[in-house]
Amino acid sequence: MAGLSDRDYSAACARLASAMGVSLAAARRRVDIKAAQAGLRDTTAKIALATELLAGAEVDRSSNQALLTSLLEATAADANFMTED
Repeated sequence: MAGLSDRDYSAACARLASAMGVSLAAARRRVDIKAAQAGLRDTTAKIALATELLAGAEVDRSSNQALLTSLLEATAADANFMTED
């Protein structure tokens, strides 16, 4: 695990956390787990991994937005649906 003083690693994880909508600790943990699985130990490799995960998160975010938009649209059968108090 990288030390807290490594600003570049923290910044990369912060960008990932923002894109994923999770906390910084959760994003760091995800990068650390992926790095451990890949056998990466140095900080520069972890920063590159965080950047790759960020690119994947941005692609997923755009597809998730389209999916959510399609799910929130009313169908023809539900267009005039009203609830009673």
